[in-house]
Amino acid sequence: MKPHDITCPSFLKSGDTIGICATARKVSADEMEAAIRILESWGLYVVLGKNLYGSQDQYSGSDIQRAEDLQNFLDDENIKAVISGRGGYGTLRIVDQLDFSAFKKNPKWIIGYSDITVLHSHIHQNFHTSTLHATMPINFKKDEYSTETLRMALFGEPLSYKAKNIGIVKNKIGIAEGQLVGGNLSLLYSMQGSVSDIETKGKILFLEDLDEYLYHMDRMLLSLKRAGKFDGIKGLIIGGMNDMKDNTIPFGKTVEQIISETVSEYDFPVCFGFPAGHDVKNYALPLGANVKLDVRVDLAELDFL
Repeated sequence: MKPHDITCPSFLKSGDTIGICATARKVSADEMEAAIRILESWGLYVVLGKNLYGSQDQYSGSDIQRAEDLQNFLDDENIKAVISGRGGYGTLRIVDQLDFSAFKKNPKWIIGYSDITVLHSHIHQNFHTSTLHATMPINFKKDEYSTETLRMALFGEPLSYKAKNIGIVKNKIGIAEGQLVGGNLSLLYSMQGSVSDIETKGKILFLEDLDEYLYHMDRMLLSLKRAGKFDGIKGLIIGGMNDMKDNTIPFGKTVEQIISETVSEYDFPVCFGFPAGHDVKNYALPLGANVKLDVRVDLAELDFL
């Protein structure tokens, strides 16, 4: 299947407006303060969702409130980008409440990672529009360069990254070109069989995850494999696979070994240790963009075409 042509939202310029909402876990004003100052230093006007600092259990307000904030930003033509304050869990609960009619007419950048993979996948699959897998306000101070790559991506500056593989499992060498898709493995796994389920054939797939049991990683990867998600892809990029857990009786393999064995029969290049995901470094990735992936044994380069 030939990948769809992708619409790229307009890049930002000084004076544009960006909205901050929270589609998943709750955030505080203190946690957002530094990020707001940084966004304003880029020349952007910052608008906060009216329920941004809401609270219901672990969420930033009820499902209705969180959906309302995002819907308002999707509908407002003056808002050129929308960033989620943080991830966690909760976006899957509201995605079916959203109306993307205005977004289709006036696409804008949707920004975030982790739980925001729900929006990336749903938008890519249904509206063929590029989104931005990148750091979120709660993490803006975590790594200055990661936050700078977000600015570069939003303002249309060239992006090119190098990733050193220093792990036990080595890269699978090769060169590939294609649309970049993907995000958090757990969320991609959770959307299989739904209207938000992503098509991967002919594309370069990016995966990252956090805080999962090794046996669950094995199960999710096998599920993707059985669903044909690795059939016909051009390349595989593995980002941060952080804080993996094990049982009292060890699973017996690292997460990198699990991934390597799961895709061993395919001939596409595989890059391990890419600096994106739940790690200190989380470089901005415009999903849907055409990229060139050059993978060598210990080094990979990703260029955005």
